[in-house]
Amino acid sequence: MFIIYYCAINIRGTISFFEKILKIKIDQSSKFKVGFIICGAQKGGTTALDHYLRQHREICMANKKELHFFDNDENFMDTNPDYVRYHNYFSLKESHSIIGEATPIYMYWNQSIERIHSYNPNMRLIVILRNPIERAFSHWNMERHRQRESRTFWDAIKEEKKEIQSSVHKQHRTFSYLERGLYFKQIKNIYNYFKEDQLLIIRNEELRNDLNKVLQDISNFLSIKLFDKVETKNIHSRPYTSKLNEREGQLLTSFYNKDIKSLEALLEWDLSGWGI
Repeated sequence: MFIIYYCAINIRGTISFFEKILKIKIDQSSKFKVGFIICGAQKGGTTALDHYLRQHREICMANKKELHFFDNDENFMDTNPDYVRYHNYFSLKESHSIIGEATPIYMYWNQSIERIHSYNPNMRLIVILRNPIERAFSHWNMERHRQRESRTFWDAIKEEKKEIQSSVHKQHRTFSYLERGLYFKQIKNIYNYFKEDQLLIIRNEELRNDLNKVLQDISNFLSIKLFDKVETKNIHSRPYTSKLNEREGQLLTSFYNKDIKSLEALLEWDLSGWGI
């Protein structure tokens, strides 16, 4: 009698285990939904935040950072995108309660936000905003380090400013030092598709200086347990090949002045510290 009862328990336990595995497989093929995305901004601290979120047992992050699914036009040539390809980047575990990824170009790239909304209108988005002047210079320095940029910073931003003001301007994935820092337009576009409570906006300064408070805010935003204490790490920082000079700083200050004021009004933030 005991043996039969024990076997019955084991069978039920085995069935329950396989039911969970089967459910995960079904979710990955059809009902699976990514629940949050770190969608910007590039050079704002997204790599660091991606690293920190991977330490939470309830969060399933993508197998790599920057999937570039929603900014890839080829994925949306058909009216029914193949989300199975997207979902294959995630490896669910029993402890996971929410799934996320980090691709910072999404906030900037045309149509990405609309595509994300079509995929999951309940998506939660996380944005990190950095002083756009610092962001632009850091972006240029990164491309120089990668040997994809041969121009001086001055020549690069002068040429880009001229392109932005032209009637035939098109987005550029790499040489978008100025445009990626026009946050007001990008945040407004997010609000065209998502409610305000679906967007968490973090200051880069807070991420660097008050990490555990930021992670607490993220825990509340994603409705997960609080993080254990996390130590700040310096991730993907590079030495600068030169310093931002006064002439470059003045051009950037003038370029971003209107956008920063509009962003201040939209977010009700004091951004007076965003200067040179």
